[in-house]
Amino acid sequence: MFNLNSKVILITGGSRGIGAACVKYFSMAGACVAFTYNSNFAAASKIEKRFSKITKCKAYKVDINNEEEIKNTVSAVIKDFGGIDVLVNNAGIWKEGKISKMKLSAWEETIKTNLTSAFLFTQHVIRFMKIKRYGKIINISSTAGQRGEAHYSHYAASKGGMISFTKSLASELGQFNINVNSVAPGWVLTDMSKNALSNKKNLDEELKKIPLGRIATADDIAGPVLFLASDLSRHINGEILNVNGGSVLVG
Repeated sequence: MFNLNSKVILITGGSRGIGAACVKYFSMAGACVAFTYNSNFAAASKIEKRFSKITKCKAYKVDINNEEEIKNTVSAVIKDFGGIDVLVNNAGIWKEGKISKMKLSAWEETIKTNLTSAFLFTQHVIRFMKIKRYGKIINISSTAGQRGEAHYSHYAASKGGMISFTKSLASELGQFNINVNSVAPGWVLTDMSKNALSNKKNLDEELKKIPLGRIATADDIAGPVLFLASDLSRHINGEILNVNGGSVLVG
């Protein structure tokens, strides 16, 4: 049931972390995978080369803050792969910023990168999905979007927005047989978080908040994303799937 041989997946921010793990999982499930990257050509090329051995896999360089580049990238993927069945809005940034000292440019950068880019990719991809009357959109949110996060209010706002964006699209696009869901990770050991987690005191404090007693890996997040892209989740729509070891228990 996890056979995705006929599906085309577009993953934003696929050169590292959760995105790279998603490229791996979808490739191993037999899907054709397109993924975007911003500046890390070496990492993107390595991933593309590795998974091209088992499926069709291609990397696309794109500035996700540039609408024209996003539009052109979506068109290129459709031309190269014949369509897009699944969109994973994963690209994002996470930078510390106390509200009293945060510059407007830092706020706008985070909102544009984490939320506006998802809006733009979705807007251009759903045109094809509507015609086909099929699609899956998985948005990567965060526990920060549910409970907030001190010193990262811009990040929390962007991820809270992603949750509302997900629910709104689920209501709007369901009539076209397009499922829209979100995966909300807690702490995940990636390049983006390694500096914060390298401090043993900080790490120990965070581990106390996680009933399972460990920090997630990128693979821990990619698995649920794969599930939401599969036919096993065909009647799941508008859900926020928490993948945080139990650190945020919500109903």
